[in-house]
Amino acid sequence: MVRLTCLLRRKAGLTPAQFHEHWRTVHGPLIAASQSGSHVVRYEQHPRPLSDYSGDDDPGFDGVTVQWFESMDEYRAHMGEPDFSVMWQDIETFLDTDSLHFVLTEHPHLVMGEDPFPLA
Repeated sequence: MVRLTCLLRRKAGLTPAQFHEHWRTVHGPLIAASQSGSHVVRYEQHPRPLSDYSGDDDPGFDGVTVQWFESMDEYRAHMGEPDFSVMWQDIETFLDTDSLHFVLTEHPHLVMGEDPFPLA
């Protein structure tokens, strides 16, 4: 398994509530219905609680997204699909792409808890 983890900041001019609404009701379903998204085994949205903000200008991260792929080849295929550009266009409408932080990691070494995707 390969996991893509992204730290997200909303685009300037969006309130935290507007960001979270778009992420949940537009972007998530867009990925789920796309050919690009067909390469994703699991897609998680981890929103920052609205009660944690100190106001609409709070500069912190707004959430974390995690996407699981069977392999690096599947990750690359995800980005290579013709409709990936549609995903990216949507990303640019609600995310500050200059402050997008991401990391690709392999299947985790489990220290505690249950593994949702045990290796065969």
